[in-house]
Amino acid sequence: MILRNILIAIGLISTLLIAPSLAMAERIKDISSIQGVRANQLIGYGLVVGLDGTGDQTQQAPFTIQSIVSMLGQLGVNLPPGINMQLRNIAAVMVTATLPAFAKPGQNIDVTVSSMGNAKSLRGGTLLMTPLKGVDNQVYAVAQGSLVIGGAGAGAAGSSVQINHLNAGRISAGATVERAVPTALGQGEHIHLELRDTDFTTARMIVERINSRFPSGTATALDGRVIQIRAPLDNSQRVTFISQIENLEINPAQGPAKVIINARTGSVVMNQAVMLATSAVAHGNLSVIINTQP
Repeated sequence: MILRNILIAIGLISTLLIAPSLAMAERIKDISSIQGVRANQLIGYGLVVGLDGTGDQTQQAPFTIQSIVSMLGQLGVNLPPGINMQLRNIAAVMVTATLPAFAKPGQNIDVTVSSMGNAKSLRGGTLLMTPLKGVDNQVYAVAQGSLVIGGAGAGAAGSSVQINHLNAGRISAGATVERAVPTALGQGEHIHLELRDTDFTTARMIVERINSRFPSGTATALDGRVIQIRAPLDNSQRVTFISQIENLEINPAQGPAKVIINARTGSVVMNQAVMLATSAVAHGNLSVIINTQP
């Protein structure tokens, strides 16, 4: 096994050394983003009803009972104090969602629903109207709908194979945006382009590519990650300008040499920047010598 893994690693290295290094052009939009254009996280607490006896055990999850009493009170149903409700078809859940940039009121977004009590399954449940709040405690969306949850599939000889746990699910387009997050495309006459990975060479290439397409001095690299670009002040012209910037192609700088070894499986993965000089590998009675013969 050890010999086979070493020979596989040597074969991979030899292939990388023999194969020519090909530069792959990428669009600027694939390796960078506009500063300030970002998604926001939303969270809410709600109730899932309609479960088939797989909900929270109310004695062990008292917050579920408190939520039910509060919800019924808002709907005009007043329960006597100290009532002991034994409900097994309701579960308390946390609802999370991602509000994309430029989302407007009325648009729909996906939500993820996760049990926070001791419910056995949320399969077949319906999420009741749940406000989703941002970090500023303001409501940005409202979620409601039927959950879609992975279940069990039939296996060989009639066996059942669990393909997903049942305490979390999703509602596609299950939330409606109620408030937009203000997003500005830059401040004043400048926008800022942020590279996903800091690289001075790639930043220089982007600046040269933009200045060759637009008037000289349009783009300036502030550091290895942020590029300042002079853009039109009119919003409609700015959108067109950013679209043209995003679709420019460059050849990014080659990343640093990297070798990843999985000690458990013996797998060796490396990128094209790895170069191997003349060397020898010894393991017990096994010796492997690596050299170059044109």
